[in-house]
Amino acid sequence: MADDGGFAGAGNGQTNGAGAGANGEAEEAIAQLFDDYQAGFNDYDIDRICDCFALPTIIWQHEKGHVFNDDEELIENIEALLQALEKEGVSHSDFHVVSSHVSGSVALVTLDWSQETADGEAVFEFTCHYQLIQDGADWVIACIVNE
Repeated sequence: MADDGGFAGAGNGQTNGAGAGANGEAEEAIAQLFDDYQAGFNDYDIDRICDCFALPTIIWQHEKGHVFNDDEELIENIEALLQALEKEGVSHSDFHVVSSHVSGSVALVTLDWSQETADGEAVFEFTCHYQLIQDGADWVIACIVNE
């Protein structure tokens, strides 16, 4: 299960002190975004993963940035990623919140991920940095930088 305790902002020093009530609502919505994102990976649900993104979106990995302008481009990328995870036997993805900072309608979140086989063996462990934007009441991923 995801450790979304870091989203609450209590004592992690990462949230902006102004408007604590507004930040609390943002933190809850951001926690829900990452719970949905994680569930999409765990269920191999392309649509659920895609729903977590703003378009266009940018994903930096292997020292290259890729811009995904529409659903079709994003779906193609996510399909390829899920096929690679399936090939490696990944059955579960889990994350730990390293840091989160909310400022108005923008948030920066860093997560440590572990992707494991059914028997709990870690296949991939990595860190991702997310830039989020607020879209109405929802928060969505605008940019990911994978380490």
